[in-house]
Amino acid sequence: MDKFFQSYFQNEGSTSGMPDLPSGLTGKVMNSVCFNDNYPVIERSLEMHAKAKKLIPGATQTLAKGTTQHSFGVSPVFLDRGKGAIVWDIDGNEYLDYTMGVGPVVLGYCYEPVDYAISQQLTRGISFSLTHPLEVQVASLLHDIIPNAEMVRFSKTGADVTSAAVRLARAYTGRNVILCCGYHGWHDWYIATTDRTLGVPDFNKELTYTFAYNDTESLLSAIDGSVAAVIMEPATFSAPRDNFLHKVREICHQNGSLLIFDEMWTGFRLALGGAQEYFGVKADLACFSKAIANGMPLSALTGCADVMKLLEQDVFFYTTFGGETLSLAAAVATIEELRDNNIPSVLDTLGRKLKTGINKLIADIGLPYILCSGFPCRTMLNIDSNIADANILKTYIQQELIKRGILWNGFHTLSASHTQEDIQYTLEAYDDIFTQLHALVKRNELHELLRGEVIQPAFRKTTHFNSKPRR
Repeated sequence: MDKFFQSYFQNEGSTSGMPDLPSGLTGKVMNSVCFNDNYPVIERSLEMHAKAKKLIPGATQTLAKGTTQHSFGVSPVFLDRGKGAIVWDIDGNEYLDYTMGVGPVVLGYCYEPVDYAISQQLTRGISFSLTHPLEVQVASLLHDIIPNAEMVRFSKTGADVTSAAVRLARAYTGRNVILCCGYHGWHDWYIATTDRTLGVPDFNKELTYTFAYNDTESLLSAIDGSVAAVIMEPATFSAPRDNFLHKVREICHQNGSLLIFDEMWTGFRLALGGAQEYFGVKADLACFSKAIANGMPLSALTGCADVMKLLEQDVFFYTTFGGETLSLAAAVATIEELRDNNIPSVLDTLGRKLKTGINKLIADIGLPYILCSGFPCRTMLNIDSNIADANILKTYIQQELIKRGILWNGFHTLSASHTQEDIQYTLEAYDDIFTQLHALVKRNELHELLRGEVIQPAFRKTTHFNSKPRR
């Protein structure tokens, strides 16, 4: 084994209050969740990143976790472990995490009821030669809590089930065109609408188009008798205005098109039954993943029975690992915790305190180009690029939060393990950072104080989308 990895995987016991540290780190000064004197030392992260670049395209499996979204040179690159809302990097530095695995970790890292369910199932087997009862149990839970979830099909990733929903809609309606609003994964039908289309056959660009959120006219101008389905994120960082979702529902039905909700972010966070429950509007099909199993890989396609029954024979969507039991056991435990402890309400309360506090700081200090927006369970800092260089500002804020032991990539994705004390500490950190930022922007000195590379724009926020021409 490579000496670096041999050293890394050979633990030497633990330090009080911290996880076991890789060999060679004991006795080293490491940052924690506090106002540290120095930026964290991340030499092991940088060394492993050099190796990763040679083996892994982009040195990551998930764009949002990579170095384009985290200031390379100052931000940790590799995390080692987590507990609750706290994570440790491979250099032993501690952080309060506001990314939470890019969404899936809704309860917290190493959440005991979920880990127990996984460990118990592990002793009984992972994948089997016939259907497992857990498939029925999780499907029954989803049927009970999600509106219109008359039938359920499992898979592993969000892109799996959004693509399955699109295929199902085309089969049900006998039409081919899809209108979408939001981000729906990496598969050809969706990526054809973006500017990352290399390798995607051109005909896809004639079959999938986009429309604007909260803009009924943009939907009406695009929808016609060729449209099989409208697929959309029911909410991201803007709330629907003037009954927008209900109007989309009505337009779809009048046109004979299916309505598909992509609930990767809204599912189990806005409400236990997702956006359909929260906004009181039903979709024909709804897609879930992320928070469904607190980090275990599982996705679900749900919907009304007359559409879903096409999956029995006419539409092929089966996977070897759809019935993998560790993820299903985790889903049972996760959903029961979310339900029994009313976790969506907990996230809402914490998020309101954070969002209100951040916006008060912004107003008091005088930063008119920044606003904390979104639903309380998942907010973001919006930076007006017409007034300031948004990427430089975001990089500086991220850099200074890292120094204070906070891991942040632009969003505040809350979990059940975040506490009121965590929120208060975060507001104190923002107060300190925003005060410095205000002075630095006035003196035009911000860029020269960056210690790492400038963060690149997020893919979903900068891509040129393929809008259907008006008729």
